[in-house]
Amino acid sequence: MTYRRAVIPALTGGLLLTALLWWAGASADALHLPGSGGTLGIDALAELRRWLTPWAYDPPLFLDAGAQGSGSLPDTRGDDGRDHYTALYTTGLQIRFAAVFVLFVLGALLLIRRLPPLRGRATAAFLALWAWAAVAGTLAVTVSAPWLIASTGHGSYRFLPQLANVIASGRQLPLAVGLVVAGATVLLARITAGDTGRPPRTEVPARSARLAATAGTAVIALSLVVLSYRSVAAALQEFSPVDGLLSEPGDLLRQWLLLGGWSGPEGGPLGDWLLYRAPDVLLLVVVWWALRLLPGLLTRATLPATAVGAVCATVLGLLASQLLRIAVTRTRSDQGLLYSSAGLGDGIPAALVVGLAAGVTTALVLRSSRRGTRTSGG
Repeated sequence: MTYRRAVIPALTGGLLLTALLWWAGASADALHLPGSGGTLGIDALAELRRWLTPWAYDPPLFLDAGAQGSGSLPDTRGDDGRDHYTALYTTGLQIRFAAVFVLFVLGALLLIRRLPPLRGRATAAFLALWAWAAVAGTLAVTVSAPWLIASTGHGSYRFLPQLANVIASGRQLPLAVGLVVAGATVLLARITAGDTGRPPRTEVPARSARLAATAGTAVIALSLVVLSYRSVAAALQEFSPVDGLLSEPGDLLRQWLLLGGWSGPEGGPLGDWLLYRAPDVLLLVVVWWALRLLPGLLTRATLPATAVGAVCATVLGLLASQLLRIAVTRTRSDQGLLYSSAGLGDGIPAALVVGLAAGVTTALVLRSSRRGTRTSGG
């Protein structure tokens, strides 16, 4: 599909994603109405607030008191101080919504162009666009985080841990609305495609595809198995090279490098340990299978398309593993569904980093393998 045909569904999807996030954030005030706790339940109300607050456009109540309300030094500037912090918060939210629109459109353009949602590709395109909506939300939160941190009045205190905390928020809502956005984008892309017929598939030898998928999955396994091991993860989180504003990058490194966390079977039955490691196995299986199919699904297996596709595959594998973990946890405890699903979407920043690395590795190995096959065949 040409970019001219792809731009309409991509722009529409970006507008729909931004509008739904804004509408959901604007609905956060309704959760403060009298009786909302009795209607929804205390647990459900708290969880919904956690979903909606990062996208709520109205400034939180603590900004009414300026820096004093945020726990820093007393604010002596009166209304001007309150206006200053409110303006910072408003600017941060404007940047957040603008960034989520731009980032989704850029990724959707590439995906629709190289993975057109036509016959044989519609399901793959839908899943990729859904995953990319979650990635766009995470990146938008990251880009706007400095303004949101400054609006609290103590942005210079432990800035990097605060940044990591902000990045970890706001992940569930883009996941939820991304399903609607992906469906609408795929439907519109099929309409704009017209009678173009089935686009060509990249001819990839099975051996080359398996080798490239294995190399890409090995990069994911490095984060999931090695870096996420308890002792290694603790060393990353405690990393603090120098004093000063940027002296504590450990929390930030953990956000962007670790897809999970695990330890050995210490003091518990081996069967239980294996059961709780099943989601990690599922993640690697999903990623390998997606990377195995990706070169053949793309109309042209370019490096950017393979890298973005690998990011989407990693996010989908991460979500599949988290859903399985929720199912395992609920069958072995009396935890409620909302409590069990609190971690849904964790690790998306790391999925972006290691997914990009896995995609680049997959593309390079695939290109090298195909070149070697042609050389030996000639």
